[in-house]
Amino acid sequence: MRLLLERAERLEEERKGIADDIKDVWKEAKARGYDAPALKGIMRMRGKKKEDVAAQQAILDTYMKALGMMA
Repeated sequence: MRLLLERAERLEEERKGIADDIKDVWKEAKARGYDAPALKGIMRMRGKKKEDVAAQQAILDTYMKALGMMA
């Protein structure tokens, strides 16, 4: 049991380190003039199938048109 706890604790520390590294990447992107939320959106889309992204975009376009946010 102790080994499992120690392993979980070690992994939690690694996760914190990785989270800090990711924050640094977004800060660097912002410093270079990029829009971090847009990049995060692209990153989410890259993990999906092209068909799913296209379907999601079509729905978003439909809703935006219905709200008068898009011609």
